[in-house]
Amino acid sequence: MTFIRFCGAFAVAATLAMPAFAEITRPECVAPANPGGGFDLTCRIAQTGLEPQLGTAMEVNFMPGGICAVAYSLFNTTRTDDASAIVAFSTGSLLNIATGKYGEFDENDVRWVATAGADFGAVIVRADSPYQDLSALMADFSKDPASVVVGAGGSVGSQDWMKAALLLRGAGGDPKAMRYVAFDGGGDAIAALLGGSIGVYTGDMGEMTPHLEAGTMRVLASMSPERLDGVFADIPTAKEQGFDVEWTIMRGFYMGGSVSDEDYNAWVSAFEAAYATPEFAAVQTGKGLLPLNLAGDKLTAAIATNMELLRTIARDAGLIN
Repeated sequence: MTFIRFCGAFAVAATLAMPAFAEITRPECVAPANPGGGFDLTCRIAQTGLEPQLGTAMEVNFMPGGICAVAYSLFNTTRTDDASAIVAFSTGSLLNIATGKYGEFDENDVRWVATAGADFGAVIVRADSPYQDLSALMADFSKDPASVVVGAGGSVGSQDWMKAALLLRGAGGDPKAMRYVAFDGGGDAIAALLGGSIGVYTGDMGEMTPHLEAGTMRVLASMSPERLDGVFADIPTAKEQGFDVEWTIMRGFYMGGSVSDEDYNAWVSAFEAAYATPEFAAVQTGKGLLPLNLAGDKLTAAIATNMELLRTIARDAGLIN
C-alpha cells in the first residue's frame, strides 16, 4: 500500500513539473493561403522553431480563400475551440480586419497567441526586368501608373496594395490609377511575376530568401527603416532611394476565441520557452525575419495598438469612413 501511494504521489509531482506545452498533441499550423508565400513562411518558423518544445513535428496545412477570410471565419465558427491548431496572421490580416473584409468578426473574436518575428515590405521584379533600381521604376510608375502592372497577394485595400499605393502617392501619383492584380496569397503572385503576368510584386522580404539564392528575382527596395543584414545586406531601402515609405510586418499566430485558458496558455508557454533559445533566433534569421517576440497578453495589447493605427491609415487612404 505504501508503495502504491508513493507511486501515485510521484506521478502527481511529475505531472505538475511537466511544462504546460507538453500537453499539446497533434500540433497544426494553418497557413491561410496557398503554399509559397508569407503565411507558409510563418508556419515554417513555428514548425521548426517549436519542435524542441513540442517534442513532435508540427503539421502545416493550407487554407486559401478570401485573402485569409475563409480561415478566419472557420476559426470563429466550427473550430473556435480547437486546442491543437494555430493560424498564421500578419499585419495584412489586421488591415483586413480594420477594413471589414472579415465580415462580422473583428480582432476581439480570436485569441492572439504569439509572434514569429518581424518582416518588411519589398518591391520585387523578375531578374531580367529592365528596372535596375526603385528610382527607374517609380519614374515610369508615377508618370503613367497604368503602364506598370503590379500584383500581390491581396485585394485593393490590402497590405500589399497599400505598399504600392504609398509608394505611388509618395512619388506624386494617384493610387486609384494603379493597374493592380490581386492574388490569393504571395505564392500565386510570385508565380505570376515569374510567368510574366505582372511586372512588379509588392511582397515581403522574408519570403525572398530562397528566390534570391535561385537568382530568379531582384529586390529593388526593402521597406524597412534601415538596411537588413545577411542575404539582404546589399538591398537598399526605399528611403535610401528617395522615397520616404516604410512597411513593417508583424507575423504571428492566433487561435479560436473559445479555446480554454489552459490550452491557450500551453501554446503561449511553448513560444515563450522557444524565444529564450538561440535556436529559435537562428530560425527567425534563417527565414529573413528580425526578432519580435511577443506572446499572450503582451501580443494582445500590441494588437490593440496596431488596430487603432491601421484604422487611422485606412481612413486616410479612403478605405473606410
